Amino acid sequence: MNLMNQLKKGSTPLLVLSVLQEKPMYGYQIMRELEQRSQGYFSLTAASLYPTLHKLEDEALVTSQWQEGQGNRRRKYYTITEKGQEILNQHAAEWQAFADHLMALIPPSLHRAEGAIV
Repeated sequence: MNLMNQLKKGSTPLLVLSVLQEKPMYGYQIMRELEQRSQGYFSLTAASLYPTLHKLEDEALVTSQWQEGQGNRRRKYYTITEKGQEILNQHAAEWQAFADHLMALIPPSLHRAEGAIV
C-alpha cells in the first residue's frame, strides 16, 4: 500500500465524523458527501466505509437508527455522539498539527499555491 493510501485509510474515521457533525446520514450518502466535498479525492467504497462505521459505533462515537426513506426503503442513519464530537475535535487538531509540522519541513519551493506538495 502506498503512502497516500495509508494516509487516506488512517483519516477515514475523521472524515466520517466530519460529515456526520452536520446531520445524520446513511452510508451511501456519507460516501457521496465525502467524494463531492473532496472533489473526488476521498472516494470510499462500501467495503471500507461500513467497517469504519461499525467500529465508530462500537466505540460509541456514532449511533445508528433505521428509518424509512423514499419509496418505503429502510436506511440506517448514523449520528455523531457527544463523545464522537470530542474525538473529532481532538483528531482534527492532531491532523492540523501534523500537517503544519510536515509542511514546515518541506522546502517552500515544493509547496503549491493551495498548500499541497508538487
